[in-house]
Amino acid sequence: MHCSPASRTALALLLAAGLSTGAAAQTPAPSAPASQTAAPACDGDLAVFLAGVKADAVAAGASAEAADKALEGAQIDQKVLSRDRAQGVFKQTFLEFSQRTVSQARLDIGRQKMKQYADVFARAEQEFGVPAGVITAFWAMETDFGAVQGDFNTRNALVTLAHDCRRPELFRPQLIALIEMVQHGDLDPATNTGAWAGEIGQVQMLPRDIVAYGMDGDGDGHVRLKQSGPDAILTAAKFIQHLGFQKGQPWLQEVTLPENLPWEKSGIGGPLTAGEWFALGVKPRDGNTSFSNLHGDLILPQGRLGPTFIAYPNFQIYLEWNKSFIYTTSAAYFATRLAGAETYLKGTPEQGLSNEQMKELQTKLGTLGHDVGKVDGILGSGTRVAIQKEQQRLGIPADGWATPSLLNSL
Repeated sequence: MHCSPASRTALALLLAAGLSTGAAAQTPAPSAPASQTAAPACDGDLAVFLAGVKADAVAAGASAEAADKALEGAQIDQKVLSRDRAQGVFKQTFLEFSQRTVSQARLDIGRQKMKQYADVFARAEQEFGVPAGVITAFWAMETDFGAVQGDFNTRNALVTLAHDCRRPELFRPQLIALIEMVQHGDLDPATNTGAWAGEIGQVQMLPRDIVAYGMDGDGDGHVRLKQSGPDAILTAAKFIQHLGFQKGQPWLQEVTLPENLPWEKSGIGGPLTAGEWFALGVKPRDGNTSFSNLHGDLILPQGRLGPTFIAYPNFQIYLEWNKSFIYTTSAAYFATRLAGAETYLKGTPEQGLSNEQMKELQTKLGTLGHDVGKVDGILGSGTRVAIQKEQQRLGIPADGWATPSLLNSL
């Protein structure tokens, strides 16, 4: 659900490969209190490794019986390792991805779900301050409202990634949290399936976060995010609140732009408030300027000629959920649509770059002294900042969009 060092869901990889809809690749970062395991063992004999996990789980408060039940029959899943070694990369544009994921069918189903679970959503907003649309958009983006939750055995996936020496410190605590879930009767380790990196349920959460933020929404005494819509809704709400969502504040607002702006001030982490952008001629399409006092980032996913938005502080929870700028902007836009916003104006964005052209641009930017991170063909935050600096140097609008003309100018 939230960003992490392994890819998020089986759905994520399908999307990155252009085969399905769902979350963009991301990875599990622990947010519940860590276990007291120091320098976790990895690799080697599986039975010895599992005995060490059991000892850690018991030391953390689990019963030996629960640990035995959770780990009995555990196996290394080579398909998990293959996915971990070959994570898909996210290279669709905002228009491509958002039009695919924020479909009319999904909007219709989302509104039906909001009506079906109206009482649960009302409780989520009352207790945690998170509107129905925000939760529902994630629900749709992650698993198509529970329809596609992943088919990897969760226990085996976590055993595999904890046993592997690439990142055991991230996955061993998740495996210990899984044992706690087994002890609570919330999960059957032999049959529970989910994403290849261990996320579970309709909103795709990792075991430590389920233990820390899980809510029993249907009153059956358990937190079962695979089967229970109410459990998924309330747990997501509590987790989103934990990420810092502020009740009563917006997260994203579509705007129209004047011809000239200080483009170099646009982008995530810009210096202006929403009101300062409005004073420069930026206009909300819905006419609402009541949040002028809030910090507002002018975000231009495909440059100043494409769809344009003001991102408010609550937008940060989307970046905590998933680091992909295109995924987060699409999810935030989805939530605004469920809250009543109009379809965005597509605009006429300039042609972007192919994968190879983007790598060439990143290489040139690196040669010019900019830190763009890995040369991977992805228009990420580092590459966008570098582009803005070069655009400003060249005297062209510094909107952070990579175009053939920019590539040819460097």
